[in-house]
Amino acid sequence: MALTIIAIGKKHEDWVQVGIERYQKRLRAPMDVKWVLLPHSRFEGDRARQEESERIRARIPSDAYVLLLDERGVEFDSPKLARHLERVFAQGKQIVCIIGGAYGVTEELHAHAATVWSLSPLVFPHQLVRLILTEQLYRAQQIQAGAAYHHQ
Repeated sequence: MALTIIAIGKKHEDWVQVGIERYQKRLRAPMDVKWVLLPHSRFEGDRARQEESERIRARIPSDAYVLLLDERGVEFDSPKLARHLERVFAQGKQIVCIIGGAYGVTEELHAHAATVWSLSPLVFPHQLVRLILTEQLYRAQQIQAGAAYHHQ
């Protein structure tokens, strides 16, 4: 079982790809990552948000645990995130992480998420969010394994 990340936007920029590969090659099941990159809408504002959210929703398996990244969500420290992910995987759930587009996601998709997670109250570029997310998944895996990567 892989953890799927659905992101709106173009392919990873080169500098992001290098960082993602650094962590992604170290990830092991159930946190081995599968990326689904969906192009930006050709529209703007509400219409873009609606169209992108519909395309995201169409890619989410019906039984998946949806974790939406949004600056208005709950903030986890790394050990809490590790425990949270471990509990979800222990239930046999596939996790789908969503990184919406520039206009965010619809309220319907927001409500569909089991967890809305904020990396920070700051807003980051979407390319950087991809890298931070991949590193945090690796960090969570290392915390769960009791490895020395994360220092308290």
